[in-house]
Amino acid sequence: MLRPSTALLAVALGAALSASAADSAAPAMNDNPLLTESPLPLHYPQFDKIRNEHFLPAFEQGMAENLREVDAIANNAAAPTFENTIVALEKSGQLLSRASRVFFNLNGTNTNPEMQKIARTLAPKLAAHGDAISLNPVLFARVKALYEARDTLGLDPESKRLLWRYYKDFVRAGANLSAADKEKLKAMNAELATLGTTVNQFILKERDASAVLIDTRAELAGLSDAAIGTMADAAAKAGHPGKFLVALQNTTGQPPLTDLTNRATREKIMAASLARGSRGGEFDLRATVARIARLRAERANLLGYPTHAAFQLDEQTAGSVDVVNQLLAQLAGPAVANARKEAADMQAIVDAEQGGFQIAACDWQLYSEKVRKARYDLDESQLKPYYELNHVLIDGVFYAAHRLYGLSFKERHDLPVYEPTVRVFDVFNEDGSQLGIFLADYYARSNKNGGAWANAYVSQSHLLGTMPVIANHLNIPKPPAGQPTLLTHDFVRTMFHEFGHALHGLFSNVKYPRFAGTSVPRDFVEYPSQVNEMWADWPEVLQNYAKHYQTGAPIPAELLAKVEAAGKFNQGFATTEYLAATLLDQAWHQLKPDEVPGADGVLAFEAAALKRYGVDFAPVPPRYRTTYFSHALTSYSAGYYSYIWSEVLDADSVEWMKAHGGLKRENGDHFRKTLLSRGGSDDAMALFRAFTGKDPYLEPLLVRRGLNAKH
Repeated sequence: MLRPSTALLAVALGAALSASAADSAAPAMNDNPLLTESPLPLHYPQFDKIRNEHFLPAFEQGMAENLREVDAIANNAAAPTFENTIVALEKSGQLLSRASRVFFNLNGTNTNPEMQKIARTLAPKLAAHGDAISLNPVLFARVKALYEARDTLGLDPESKRLLWRYYKDFVRAGANLSAADKEKLKAMNAELATLGTTVNQFILKERDASAVLIDTRAELAGLSDAAIGTMADAAAKAGHPGKFLVALQNTTGQPPLTDLTNRATREKIMAASLARGSRGGEFDLRATVARIARLRAERANLLGYPTHAAFQLDEQTAGSVDVVNQLLAQLAGPAVANARKEAADMQAIVDAEQGGFQIAACDWQLYSEKVRKARYDLDESQLKPYYELNHVLIDGVFYAAHRLYGLSFKERHDLPVYEPTVRVFDVFNEDGSQLGIFLADYYARSNKNGGAWANAYVSQSHLLGTMPVIANHLNIPKPPAGQPTLLTHDFVRTMFHEFGHALHGLFSNVKYPRFAGTSVPRDFVEYPSQVNEMWADWPEVLQNYAKHYQTGAPIPAELLAKVEAAGKFNQGFATTEYLAATLLDQAWHQLKPDEVPGADGVLAFEAAALKRYGVDFAPVPPRYRTTYFSHALTSYSAGYYSYIWSEVLDADSVEWMKAHGGLKRENGDHFRKTLLSRGGSDDAMALFRAFTGKDPYLEPLLVRRGLNAKH
């Protein structure tokens, strides 16, 4: 059956390709690699054979097959049983799921105009396909009958949870609605799917279109020769030889602002970043934002919830809007107070330098580095030579996984990749048995979504006999040819973080694909990956990978001491920019339909919300403003809080790890057995308690971020 994690396929039975699409697709049908399981190891995708023209035929055939399978299940003359209904649904839709995983993953990491066109075509059809299954009354009657008899079926715990999961998914998808309301829901789902695709594509396109053109090298004072060279190459490719093009990332803050000493250039870059999606023109998303918010609120009401946030949080470990609001309110005041103190420290440097300006958003990254250097005698330029990409990956990320879990990794060059810089590794258990395949896609590209993420090309399942193929994606700027890739400390932590997601997928040991890997509540999914960040700074791991890229000399002990001493530095800023975005996400999704502003009121609503929550501190804008907040506008709606919620669990778990000896195999085995291998096969908080032996508490997080009054 189609699952939310595979992203929504869709075409009602009988829907057809346009004549031109069908004609162009026909020759590809005989050699379409998506129509059968890949013959490569672990069903690794045949990237070298997959072409754009293969996707639509694969989706069409997959949807038709899926609907035939579902029809057979729903109309089975035999009385419903767990095997002939729930297990049959788990086994259905495999072609559709395969096409979906490959297409949507590639569309996010290596897209092109034709794929974007296909995505727009598919979006409403995918929503319709999902509704055709979820709103099938005959099928739901079978699921409901089994659910009501669940205690008499003799099911093992994972099977009983699967039955519960299916029943709840059907109910949340509208199975109990009247026929008229089901039609309303279908229309809403189709429109929201189309709008979501528009958002993703516009944010990516405007990010690239908003790159800042700089006329002279002098305006880039403070940047390294390598960084300037990259900008010169980008400008030349864009038709501006002799100039410099500063590419933007999707976040509000931009990496060059850390080093740029020319304030006018900093102001220009920050202004371009903040204006995205709200300055008129082709990519203005204000009307789309308002429409999405209203549709989500109306859909929530239709399904019996007061707001979209209430609908979303009903599925999460937090459980309710009130619980999330309480947590965020508890953190916002101390975070902003710390940010104001940090701003005052920076202002003192500006005044001492006779800068003649007040600290603004464009200044924060540069002057926070000056404060760090003054306070701890530490800046990023000291660290970067010790953070070379390959060392971090092999001698850091993989080394920690070897010490903690006994894993080993072997790079292979015989499997195809979709982009030349992607690397592929076999992953082995300590006994030599293969655990899975891992893809590392670390470099930024103009046709790649911003941020960092993990995804599965193949998920583990004993029912289907599949093993995991997991990918990590970052957006590290690629240096000029022949230059090493030297990372910031943030990129190092992000590599460890995303590999935590990879481990969650690789260690999956469940029967049913519905529960594989990261198929857990949204506010739990970040928790294991955040725990894995701890090893980036663990002395034994850090000393193993932090080696000078030219001399091989280990990072000096005194520099390590500075890194540790600066651990809580700038946490007021980091917490405030995150909370500001999180509170915007909640503000939009806690509205009733008639409270949603129109397009012209989007920015005013944003400003009022930030002020109401007490996070309207101009030098620290939200990590994402509303109009380029892809998390809130698409799959993480009302769920961006999950990072800080997960960090409560993470900080508590890190304390457990430290108390039990840290980087020890026993600790890794315990984490793997009790939590990482279980996926969504049990209640998330029950898994947490199985690992730590207790309920979580907030104090470790407050200490980590310097927000506790005692610290």
